[in-house]
Amino acid sequence: MAVHKKFNALGRGLDALISTDAVRTQGSSTINEIAIDQIEANPNQPRREFENEALHELAVSIREIGIIQPITLRQITENKFQIIAGERRWRASQLAGLKAIPAYIRTIKDENVMEMALVENIQREDLNAVEIALAYEHLMEGSGMTQEKVSERVGKSRTAITNYLRLLKLPAEVQMALQKKEIDMGHARALLAIDSPSLQIKLFKEIQKNGYSVRKVEELVQALKSGEDIESSKKKIIARSQLPEEFNELKTRLASFLNTKVQMTCSPKGKGKISIPFANEEELERIMNVFDKLKD
Repeated sequence: MAVHKKFNALGRGLDALISTDAVRTQGSSTINEIAIDQIEANPNQPRREFENEALHELAVSIREIGIIQPITLRQITENKFQIIAGERRWRASQLAGLKAIPAYIRTIKDENVMEMALVENIQREDLNAVEIALAYEHLMEGSGMTQEKVSERVGKSRTAITNYLRLLKLPAEVQMALQKKEIDMGHARALLAIDSPSLQIKLFKEIQKNGYSVRKVEELVQALKSGEDIESSKKKIIARSQLPEEFNELKTRLASFLNTKVQMTCSPKGKGKISIPFANEEELERIMNVFDKLKD
């Protein structure tokens, strides 16, 4: 083994990040510094895209403070290692000009590599919805696992596994938009309620054109399933969502008082709902403080 230096402890490895016992107990690991040119990517890595800007930012961090957390490898020949988890850190280390990086060397069977890469990425939320779906499909096809078995391995419910796999039934154009995060999984799941691929594409175009929320797409889908066409469905939904002038004024006043956007829906009888979105925990706390002051 071409090893340069043994490390006693360097951050947290895969064992500390994965709570699935079935994965943790497979194989053993040691920590070593491995030459960059002796490492290759895993061809079954579920993650397919790496943002250049994010990689360069990580490379800058690595140049300044080094690798905080070792990557995880398996040895495939005497002088060659394959990545199980940490391809992004490996790529960034190359950009940073490193010649070697710290790594956990795992002893693990070939059929378990995809499973570990999948679990590691899902735990870190590194994959988009389509990549996760493809990884689940690959895992099932490659190992013969059932959806139930996959759910046990990755610590997700069987329903979640099913929902991801269903995304692969959408037209390619929709899957690509989901992968690029032009729509989210809520939009995609709403489109799955329509059986016709051509109708799915038409509604998808409307989402792109008008920036419909998931809620509006769900309403359009229900109207389409009732036999209406897209245009008439759009008109009805727009009519329902339009607020009377006096309610618009109240909405504006409330938004100004809270210093944030406010969403409001109202039926012809005056029954409705107010929604106050927030971007993060700090903004929520600020809004709550405004309400707290009203008690004084």
